[in-house]
Amino acid sequence: MSPDLLLIGTFLLALLLGVPVAIALGLGGVVGILAGLSPDMLATLGTNTYNSVAKYPLIAIPLFILTGLIFERAGVAASLVRFAQAIIGPRHGGLTVVAVLVCLIMGGMSGSGPADAAAVAMVMLPSMRKAGYPQPFSATLIAASSSTAILIPPSIALILYSIVVPGVDLRALFAAGVFPGILAGLSLLVPALFLARKYRWEDPEESERPPFWPSFKAALPALFAPVIILGGLRSGLFTPTEAAVVAVTYGIIVGCLVYRNLSLRNLFSLITDAAVTSGVVMLIIALAGIFAWAGTTLGTFQHLAEALLSLSSNGWVLLGLVMVLVLIAGMLLDAVSIYLILIPIVLPLMTHFGWNPVWFGILLAMNIAIGQFTPPVAVNLMVTTRIANIRLEHTLGWAMVFIAAMAVSLLLVMLLPGIALWLPEQLGFVVGQW
Repeated sequence: MSPDLLLIGTFLLALLLGVPVAIALGLGGVVGILAGLSPDMLATLGTNTYNSVAKYPLIAIPLFILTGLIFERAGVAASLVRFAQAIIGPRHGGLTVVAVLVCLIMGGMSGSGPADAAAVAMVMLPSMRKAGYPQPFSATLIAASSSTAILIPPSIALILYSIVVPGVDLRALFAAGVFPGILAGLSLLVPALFLARKYRWEDPEESERPPFWPSFKAALPALFAPVIILGGLRSGLFTPTEAAVVAVTYGIIVGCLVYRNLSLRNLFSLITDAAVTSGVVMLIIALAGIFAWAGTTLGTFQHLAEALLSLSSNGWVLLGLVMVLVLIAGMLLDAVSIYLILIPIVLPLMTHFGWNPVWFGILLAMNIAIGQFTPPVAVNLMVTTRIANIRLEHTLGWAMVFIAAMAVSLLLVMLLPGIALWLPEQLGFVVGQW
């Protein structure tokens, strides 16, 4: 059996047997080295794992994970929900608009879909249940809306993409994710509002509208978080990694001194949780370094890219195949793993067809976002169904509706690259040719 097949086959077999992704990646890399290279090359394992994580931009990942946890437990979501309700007012489908808006804003603080889903679901699910929304619908809508966190800066997935793909400006990626993220949220609102009005969910006469100015004042500290992060990046006041430090500091100040839902004991618990989550992410990145080095040295990724190129010489056909591949991967794996596994394979295709790396990164992120609420794994949906105390399979029909809606926004960004690239160009960031 060829080293290429052993490398990929070992990894896939390990996944099927339930081996954690990090271990499966490392194991596949080791088998590939033993099969196609000298056993002496095992001496590179330590160097490869170290080099994978010894990168300055990666510091931002644990810090943004901590930021998400801080804002999640500081009571930010509740203040945002109340403010959004004050804007939208009582109407059929009003709470669906509130849920999507709050998820978009929370995504600008956490950069993590599951954290976003947990924070919003805890606040929104009781209100939506009281207004007559079916719990499976509400859980699915929040799971789908929170998946936009992978697009709205600061996105942890986009940070990783900027590291894996050489020469991509992270600031350009952050700016490029704004309009596609908003578009994805709006695409979810179309079926949500239609269904709410069709089934007469949420009687406007039974809903109260919170007073605007008190709600606005309470939400103002939370609304400032995305402004500080994006404003600092645009002005050049700090780098994306430094922005993560600023976000953590601001979150602590807001949580402890403004909302006063955090204490020193809470902070210690939050730092512990963030360290555990970050450790899992960093372990995947470290052991993926072995897999990536083995695949590159053996030429496995180049061979897979050539196999894909042999299927068609049409760039749009292959782009569609890549999107399908990423969607399937998104149904089974987390965003970090998908980027580390698939980018080395599709990078030669991106170079061959001249796809803009910023635009392509946003397409991948949108596709992975769909995977975050697509069963069987559906990490965001797992979070919201657990909070709603319902079974995952009860949400399948609603999930299909929102998958179709977000797929339309993905198709629009594919056909109209300017949706993603206009803002970073206007802000003066380097986006390449398109």
